[in-house]
Amino acid sequence: MATVEMRFYEELNDFLPADRRKTAFKHTFHGRVSVKDLVESLGVPHTEIDLILVNGHSVGFSYLVQDGDHISVYPVFESLDISPVLRLRPKPLRVTRFVADIHLGKLARHLRMLGFDTLYRNDYQDDELARISSSQGRILLTHDCGLLKRNEVTHGYWIRSNRPVEQLKEIVRRFDLAGSTSPFSRCLKCNGALSAVAKAQVIARLEEETRRIFNKFRICQSCGRIYWPGSHYQRMQNLIDRLFSREEKAISSNPTDSEILSK
Repeated sequence: MATVEMRFYEELNDFLPADRRKTAFKHTFHGRVSVKDLVESLGVPHTEIDLILVNGHSVGFSYLVQDGDHISVYPVFESLDISPVLRLRPKPLRVTRFVADIHLGKLARHLRMLGFDTLYRNDYQDDELARISSSQGRILLTHDCGLLKRNEVTHGYWIRSNRPVEQLKEIVRRFDLAGSTSPFSRCLKCNGALSAVAKAQVIARLEEETRRIFNKFRICQSCGRIYWPGSHYQRMQNLIDRLFSREEKAISSNPTDSEILSK
């Protein structure tokens, strides 16, 4: 039997029992164990970790833990450049795209509202989610810590909140999305891209009041759903206002050019 001293920092403590949070603690193990397997055995998915120091030195996930090691585990660094030391996660994905598990349908809709390519189905199985995340370079969003521990998942995030708007705030902060949004550019229903369409091309599909009041329309290139700046627009715009500062919102969203589903 071997013993190490462990210390987890910041939001990684969310995965630990209360008596092990924000403090150093002793942990025993048997046999040859990699540091990745050790930290995941304590409940922390590897996708949440950016840096591991053993006895003050940066190590990779394959490091074999030794008796007496002092292990410090750090989350993703948003503002501190740690490039001179070993980063455990792959480089950030060139394009921010998501796949959400079956419990995150409302979050997926909110992310689409901000213009982010977000796959969601209410019948995705765990194997399929992991495969999609890996093969398509998508960040896996889930409430299931175990799903993020799969070796094939390289980019993922464990959702803390159960409230969709709070979940959206988590994602915006975690992945620094404020400067890369494109509100009202994706279909809320199927995730397809929206494009402008002449009123004459869709007028036969519109109800009489919509024909009379609105003149600007967009259509989903995938499912054909029609969008216009109707009653839901202001509610969603208010949500965006709450998410971003006035300055950030002015850069990321132009209400005069944005259309939103009316019903």
